Formats: sequence, C-alpha cells, structure tokens
Amino acid sequence: MAGAHLEGLPLHHELVARGARLRRATTTAPEYRLYALGGALPARAGLVRVSSGGRAIEVEVYRLPRVEVGELLAAVPPPLALGSVRLDSGELVHGFVCEAIGIEGAEDITAGGGWRSYVASLA
Repeated sequence: MAGAHLEGLPLHHELVARGARLRRATTTAPEYRLYALGGALPARAGLVRVSSGGRAIEVEVYRLPRVEVGELLAAVPPPLALGSVRLDSGELVHGFVCEAIGIEGAEDITAGGGWRSYVASLA
C-alpha cells in the first residue's frame, strides 16, 4: 500500500476490517512515480511503474486473507487497481497501482518519496 491505506491514514481501517496484517514497511524498486490524484476524498495516491525517471517509494506490505481479496478489489475505485509492485528486494507483491489515464492532471509527488511525506507537507 502506498497511499491512504497506509497504517494511521484514513483508509487503513478497510484493511484491518478484512483481517490484513502488516508484513513489513519497505520501499518499491526505484522504478515508480507517485501522484496525488484529484477528485476523491479522502485524497488518494496513484503509483505508476515507469521505464525511466522513477525512484523508490515508501510502501507497506500486508498479508490479506484470500477470501477477502475480492471484497477489497470491489471497493477499489478507478483509476486505481490491484496489480504487481516490485519491491526494493526484487520481490513482486500485489498492491494498489494506478491506470495511466488516472495521472492526467494529477500532481507528481514522487520527489517526496511517499504519501506520508506528501500529507505532512500539506499541514
């Protein structure tokens, strides 16, 4: 998770309600860009894998019971989706990613390294 579902943030309760357990806090491989998506409340992050110009982004990796995955997927609004995310270790995990069209007009917040730093910058 890279945005509002991070521990302590507004949508984390959706993971907890589905029995998710934090495996570890880490970063992605340095091949992602992070965007603040407009329109939704609470504000959401869009994680996009790029071929160049990416960096490591703060993420949390959760274990979610398989029977809960469908419910979580049904609750994810476009342009977000569940997809593969490469971690700094090289491991591929499933997590929230953003469709390319979703970043049109969105604010690129990659330089901050993560959603928490972006949210802190707004305070």
